[in-house]
This record gives sequence, structure tokens and C-alpha cells, in this order.
Amino acid sequence: MTSTQAPDVAAAGAIAARAKERTDAVRAERRPGRIGASIDTFGRTTRLGVSALRYAITDIASLRFPLREMLTQAWFIITVTAIPGILMAIPFGVIVSTQVGNLVHQLGASSMIGAAGGMGVIKQGAPVATGLLLGGAGAAAIAADLGARTTREEIDAMRVMGVDPVQRLVAPRVIAMLVVAPLINILIIAVGIVAGYLVAVSSLDVTPGSYWMSFGAFATSIDVWVSLLKSMIFGLLVVVVGCQRGLEAKGGPRGVADGVNAAVVLSVVAIMVVNTGITQVVNMFYPMRMG
Repeated sequence: MTSTQAPDVAAAGAIAARAKERTDAVRAERRPGRIGASIDTFGRTTRLGVSALRYAITDIASLRFPLREMLTQAWFIITVTAIPGILMAIPFGVIVSTQVGNLVHQLGASSMIGAAGGMGVIKQGAPVATGLLLGGAGAAAIAADLGARTTREEIDAMRVMGVDPVQRLVAPRVIAMLVVAPLINILIIAVGIVAGYLVAVSSLDVTPGSYWMSFGAFATSIDVWVSLLKSMIFGLLVVVVGCQRGLEAKGGPRGVADGVNAAVVLSVVAIMVVNTGITQVVNMFYPMRMG
């Protein structure tokens, strides 16, 4: 390299370094902060959920809904949540009956164990357990499936062929989750109440008649409908979050794993926050009363 070429190379390097600095500065200015990124993610997730529901309604009305895909997804969700739901409902009903039973027995109101145990399972235990099961198993499976399709560029190929992945993949999963969530909720309610009843009768010296009488005096159809509605809302949150994380997965297998992890965590957090709000609203308009 001659002496005249060395300054030219140095000057070119300096120009390239300054250009890179300007590019990095522009990207830093355009890159949103954590709050902005969170708002953007929430907006994309909301749009995805609204679009999936719109496609589902229009396809069902026009008889073009992919029923086989929906049934396949529904059956898969049932197979991964039914047995864990039963195993979760049994200890929950036992714990509620035991803890509440010991307290009310000291107060001389053993006959109220049925009301306390039953209402605890119906109002809080069953819908929250349903949401956690769907969030742990359903959201992870959905995010992994769609994330793998995204990293293999199958989603991009569908868009190139004119097939909307939201209509073809997301909408059937949304309807499947809305169908399965209340079924799992009913299963957990039945198993939890029966488990609590067996513990109350066998260990807490509660007569079967007083258990069911107190349960029937406080439990109403509104409580059951609210429980089913909460489970459907939790299911909708889970499936939308799982689909959003799966469709935006990047970086190969590591990106898919990160998407699955984020889907599970966000689903659980969203379920807890929404459950708190729904509980406060329901207690405000429908306070607990006998009969």
C-alpha cells in the first residue's frame, strides 16, 4: 500500500464510522421505549383478537368456517387439560372445605361449610384454575405451533398465496378455546364440589343434608353463569396472547422458546388482573345473599 492510499483508506473508514453513528442515532430515536413497546404490543394483540373474532363470525355466517381445524384444536386442548383439571380440582375442593370447615366449626356454624366451599369453587376456584390450565398448556402449545410455522416461513408463504393466517389459523383456535373453556370449567366445578362434600361429610362431621342445604341457599344460577363467562374470557385472553406471540416469533428455535415463555407468563398475569376486575364488578352489582 502506497503512502497516498493510506490516507484515502483512513478517510473512508472515518466516513463509514460517522455514517454508522448517524444510523444508530436515528434508530435509537425511532425505537420506542419500554412503555411505548408495551403499548404497541397491546395494540397488536387487541387487533389480532378483534380480527380473529370478525373472521370467525363472518365465516360461520357464510358457512366457510374451517370446522375440522376447530374440532382438531378443541380435542387437542381437551386432551392436555382434562386430566390436569381433575387433579387440580380435587385438592382445591379438599383444601377449601378443610380450611373453611375448621374455622366455621369453631364458630358453631358447621352447616355453612357447604355454602363456603361450594361458592369458593364456583366463583373463584373453577374459573381461575381453568384459565391457568389453558394458559399453561393451551397457550404454550399454540405459541409453539404458530412460532414454528413462522420461523419456517410458512406464515409468509400463506400470505404470498393470498391466504390470511388470522382467518385460517387464529380464528379456529379462538372458537375452539371458547368452546372448551366452559367445559373444563364445569368439570372442575363438579369435581371440586364433590371432593369438598366428601371431606366435609367424612372428616368434619357435617351431615349431607346440611351441606347441600347451605350450598343451595347461597349458590345461584348467576354465580354459575358468571363463572362460565369468566372462563370464556380467560380462554380468549390465552388464545389471543398465544397466537400473537407465535406469529411474531423470530430467531429460530430460541425465538420460539422465548415466545412460548412469554405467552404463558402474559396469560397468567392477564388472567389474574382481569379476574380481580370482574370479581369487583360482580360483587358490586350482585352481592352474595341467601336464596
